[in-house]
Amino acid sequence: MTASAQPGKQLSDNQLLIIGRRMWKALSVPLVSVLLALLIGAIILLISGAKPLEAYAALVKGAFGNAASFARTLEKATPLILGGLAVAFAFKAGLFNIGGQGQLLIGAIIAAYIGFAFEGLPMIIHLPLALLGGSLAGAAYAAIAGALKAYTGAHEVITTIMLNYIAINITDYLSNGPWKAQGIIARTPPVLETAVIPRIAGYPLGFGLACLMAVLTYYLLYYTTMGYAIRTTGLNSHAAQYAGIKVARIIVLTMAFSGFLAGMGGSIETLGVIGRFQPGFNIGLGFDGITIALLAKTNPLGVIPAAILVGAMQAGASQMQFDAGVRFQIIDIIQALILFFVSADLIVRKILGSSAVDEDKVTLSSGWGGG
Repeated sequence: MTASAQPGKQLSDNQLLIIGRRMWKALSVPLVSVLLALLIGAIILLISGAKPLEAYAALVKGAFGNAASFARTLEKATPLILGGLAVAFAFKAGLFNIGGQGQLLIGAIIAAYIGFAFEGLPMIIHLPLALLGGSLAGAAYAAIAGALKAYTGAHEVITTIMLNYIAINITDYLSNGPWKAQGIIARTPPVLETAVIPRIAGYPLGFGLACLMAVLTYYLLYYTTMGYAIRTTGLNSHAAQYAGIKVARIIVLTMAFSGFLAGMGGSIETLGVIGRFQPGFNIGLGFDGITIALLAKTNPLGVIPAAILVGAMQAGASQMQFDAGVRFQIIDIIQALILFFVSADLIVRKILGSSAVDEDKVTLSSGWGGG
């Protein structure tokens, strides 16, 4: 190799080393948080009389043991991706959208209504209409909290929590009232075949849609003027206002798009998994989005592996219970521990050392006042 070629190679090696260090700094806290959660989970399993290695092996088998298990994992991960995106996107504007559960429910029931009530439409129209209708319903519902934040100063944490309860009662009423299917169970009629999200070679098409939304969300945030305005507002809303950014409009639009993502998650769950809306089947999906967003450090692309991880734990829980005799609640404990270590990352930072981790932290909210 010539002397002139050596500096170029050295530069390339240095660049790879820098990229590797940056990736480790970005991934260190989430990875160590997961490992600590699994370690403490193993201790709990030992105390309860179970064998941790056997339990975790069963968990992996139930999530990835065969094609059907893997498809089930992706199915579980799909609404988690969209719920995590909803929370992560709002974080970028300094907003804490706890209302993903309510927005998901509204999107799910509207998608169900369009799915069973609009007869005679071809699939190429009916399916996109149901999916878009549910997503827009979630957007409109989230925009309420955005408008209250932007124009009255009402904090989005409070308003989205209250809107969650309203959404639960609205969907309960509709599924047990005017949109109730015949029978004693409170649920809507099944969606028509023309509104069902199909599977490709046994794998859920909805997962591909969720991944596409993650890529589009990343592009929106980091490669568009709108995304720059959103991130600037999240960093300092007063400075953004001074720079000419219409902060109130950004807040409303951010919450609306966040709700659009959550509503799409509910719509895909209705059209691609359950086949109708039934109260109780979607409980917790919106709140799991908070875990996903924090585990991904609010990176839209990082939401995908984070959701697959949590989806795998949920998909493999029954296998773990069957093979190792472990109650499925251990999965909830592990998820709670992951959330704890990611959000209280000072513990992980002390373990790794401050120089080994990314110092960027998630800003959960811009404050309890207005603006």
